[in-house]
Amino acid sequence: MAKTLTAADIAKRAAAREAVKLVESGMRLGLGTGSTAAWFVELLGERIREEGLKVTGTPTSERTARLAARLGVPLVTLDEAGWLDLTVDGADEFDAALTLIKGGGGALLQEKIVAVASDRMVVIADETKQVETLGAFPLPVEIVPFGWETTKAIVEEMLEDMDVDGRSSTLRMAKDAPYVTDCGHYILDLHLRRIGDPEDLSGALNAIPGVVENGLFIEIADMAVVGHEDDTATTIEAPDLTEDDEH
Repeated sequence: MAKTLTAADIAKRAAAREAVKLVESGMRLGLGTGSTAAWFVELLGERIREEGLKVTGTPTSERTARLAARLGVPLVTLDEAGWLDLTVDGADEFDAALTLIKGGGGALLQEKIVAVASDRMVVIADETKQVETLGAFPLPVEIVPFGWETTKAIVEEMLEDMDVDGRSSTLRMAKDAPYVTDCGHYILDLHLRRIGDPEDLSGALNAIPGVVENGLFIEIADMAVVGHEDDTATTIEAPDLTEDDEH
């Protein structure tokens, strides 16, 4: 991390610092992807080195795996872990119900698999990610490369019946070629501006052949830790969750 921190960096670090307090020795952790999640991995590595904390981490992307390995965080695959105690990850947007948009970093499929395979999922973000209504951030949708243009057309046609304000999509690019996820898929970014019914939209997207998964995380997050530019953090619990609630 840079020595001179921007206000956004300070907020992200504050959220990660609060979240890393939740980690106890013996835990199996899901490690998210993105700039805020990277702060969590860095602070986790500090606890491992300074306190002798004994944990294992399951990364949600190759990028996170490289960072964690460099910082001395022991890694296992999800299959090796079997189940996780806690996943900490960022979000591109989240609302009062802790419904999330994720996938700006291109790892939404693995992030969702890991989050659902956890007893608890905690979102860390700066306060700019908290919104009243989802949709200003483009919604990522992971699709198979075969017939992607047809899948794109079907997705856009389906959006005509959805409670959204925008109905266009773009194929995510990496320079002059389509961006390819760690799982070998493409990503469509849907420019919706407003999502009126996330659950309805998520179900409709995942019913389309060629769509692998979408970036709406619904009733998955248990808590959000929101970092602020003054280096403090506040927590928001998901509504109507019980101790035996299962994802």
